[in-house]
Amino acid sequence: MTNIGIIIRLLEKRYPGEFHGAQVSRHPFKVLIGTMLSHQTQDPRTIKAERRLFAVYRTPRELAAAPVPNIQELIRPVGIYRVKARRIKEASRILVERFSGRVPRDYDALISLPGVGRKTANIVFTYAFGKSDFISVDTHVHKVANRLGLVKTNLPDKTEQALYRAVPRRYWPEVNDLFVQHGQAICRAKPKCFMCPLVRYCAHYRNVVKPKRIPGSFTPPTSRLKGPRKGL
Repeated sequence: MTNIGIIIRLLEKRYPGEFHGAQVSRHPFKVLIGTMLSHQTQDPRTIKAERRLFAVYRTPRELAAAPVPNIQELIRPVGIYRVKARRIKEASRILVERFSGRVPRDYDALISLPGVGRKTANIVFTYAFGKSDFISVDTHVHKVANRLGLVKTNLPDKTEQALYRAVPRRYWPEVNDLFVQHGQAICRAKPKCFMCPLVRYCAHYRNVVKPKRIPGSFTPPTSRLKGPRKGL
């Protein structure tokens, strides 16, 4: 089992019950709007905002006709909610006028929507359309991938391209989900290395954190696995 295979399995054990890119599970429009809401926002707030919004406005046509202040009130307190409300309304209008109310399956058409970049488009293609050809990279994936030493990049777009080369294709759908969970829970701006199951495989811990710690003050969590699992 390669290090990336071990890393993926350890993260699956650390975050059980989460969706790891294994199936098509949601409506494309909900995935699109949910991902737009998630920018600069923790998952619990994103989920609550998405539920409130879709309880009132269920379709692109309804959102396109909704007053911006109403959308703002429903999605608070997600980050930059005023900007997101305007983008959601405008994206919904374009979906209605240009795509018959459907999320386009053409990549270039999808990223032409307001507020939709590569990360959002990749998530839609992975989670809504069941495509395994994309790795979605946000600030968490960028941070975790660089700290682990999988890549050495300074921008998320460069991280995406580097991960395609560094990670076997079979793991691509899982990278975003697992690395985001880990980046939010443990591998934060000030990482909680004392509770991280990946320290034995982490370049940042090995090269930066470990040399600074006081001898005997910290024992890395046990992160060894008992034999390979089929498919890894």
